[in-house]
Amino acid sequence: MDWKTLFLSPEGRIGRQAFWIGWLCLLGASVVLNALPVIGHVLMLLVIYSSICIHTKRLHDMGQTGWWQVLPWVLGPVLVFGAIASVGISAIMTAFHDGEPTAALLASIGGLFMSMFIAFAIWLAFTLWVGCSTGVTGENKYGPVPPNTAAVAL
Repeated sequence: MDWKTLFLSPEGRIGRQAFWIGWLCLLGASVVLNALPVIGHVLMLLVIYSSICIHTKRLHDMGQTGWWQVLPWVLGPVLVFGAIASVGISAIMTAFHDGEPTAALLASIGGLFMSMFIAFAIWLAFTLWVGCSTGVTGENKYGPVPPNTAAVAL
């Protein structure tokens, strides 16, 4: 499998080694692109698409549908945005009552940090599940068994 197929196609299957090599490449690209002001953030869309492709192929190797990755992509932001809304509501309520921070505002800020931690934990658990689980032996509906070595021409 060449690098174009690995990063730009959600079809087929890849093994754990190819997944982790691709994941580390995307992590490095994310770090570099986040350092670039505007164009880096636009190019992050390509990194996100590539991440979806390698996760889909790894899920296919496990005999699962690629749609499982919707869970961390949806649950994480829902938790964080819900907590941000809670902080905003608490801040508005605090403004109507003497303007001093109350326990409710401090608790909602704590809830924000807890939600961010839970969102990160969901993402980490999903990545470890996908990256460490064994694949289905033999051919499945997503294609033949991937080779044991990562034949990625980077």
